[in-house]
Amino acid sequence: MIDKDHPRLSIAEQCRLLSISRSSFYYAPKGQTALNLALMRLIDEQFLNTPFYSVRQMTWHLQAEGYLVMFGISTHGTD
Repeated sequence: MIDKDHPRLSIAEQCRLLSISRSSFYYAPKGQTALNLALMRLIDEQFLNTPFYSVRQMTWHLQAEGYLVMFGISTHGTD
């Protein structure tokens, strides 16, 4: 889409022509942390067993497994 080595068009000009910001061209997503992947796996496993769990019940389950979880925040309780 954008050619970094284009002989006549700079990256800024190519971004402008494509209507994207230069920062979005340079942005590289970080991916998920090991903790997030572990929590997602636990939630998936538990959801298959108890699909009727609410957010509150799922939070209690994860806390019982040793995780400190809150809305939007998670940390492992054994650190």
